[in-house]
Amino acid sequence: MDDFYVWEFSKWKRWLFIITLSLFIALFLWFGRPSSLFVFSKDTPTALIKGNESEENISLTFNISWGEEKVEGILKELKQNQVQATFFVSGEWAERHPAIVERIIEDKHELGMLGYRYKSYLDQEIGQVRKDLLYAKEIFGKLGYEDIELLRPPSGHFNEDVIELAEELGYKVIHWNVNPNDWKNPGAQTIIDHVMEQTSNGDIVLLHASDSAKQTAKALKTILPGLENKGYRFVPISELMNQAHAESKLVE
Repeated sequence: MDDFYVWEFSKWKRWLFIITLSLFIALFLWFGRPSSLFVFSKDTPTALIKGNESEENISLTFNISWGEEKVEGILKELKQNQVQATFFVSGEWAERHPAIVERIIEDKHELGMLGYRYKSYLDQEIGQVRKDLLYAKEIFGKLGYEDIELLRPPSGHFNEDVIELAEELGYKVIHWNVNPNDWKNPGAQTIIDHVMEQTSNGDIVLLHASDSAKQTAKALKTILPGLENKGYRFVPISELMNQAHAESKLVE
């Protein structure tokens, strides 16, 4: 398996990092996929982008940072199709909507976090990022979720310092490699087409359950049975990650 490194960028070069990461993923999709894909620090894989290509498992992930109206329809579709997903929520949102967080857990979905306040970690000094993560940890702990280990940096923005800090605090950074930009509301059929055409073994699909995502629940009516009919099995990120780690150890 190839090794990939996230190099430390100065704050003013953050967009270059994002563009480089996007280009890398595009090339990866075009030229072929390794068994599992991580963004690496110097020694250990630390940011998961996709799982094990040899397994017909995929993960649906949903980000929530504001609003409470659209998540209900998404939870309904997931329940009707008996699909287990992973929800990444901000601490600020969880604090305001504890009943919805409880509903997510009751429906057997996995819970990850987006930090406390949904603000790019590349727009903050690393000390501020540490404070955000520690406060998020405190808030989730007060809500009864002390064991959260999955972190998705806000907007998917991270660098080597962020990954190292996350590891230090006991978190695994989770990215994605299928993104239909459902929050832009391009049309339910456009969302459906993108996910159905781009998804393959081990993929992590990024969707949103914030109120900005007005077409996602409708798209799920086709996406969920459609992917299942293709032979894919929906698993939470933790299971996908364990399979990817097992494969990477084998290859190493």
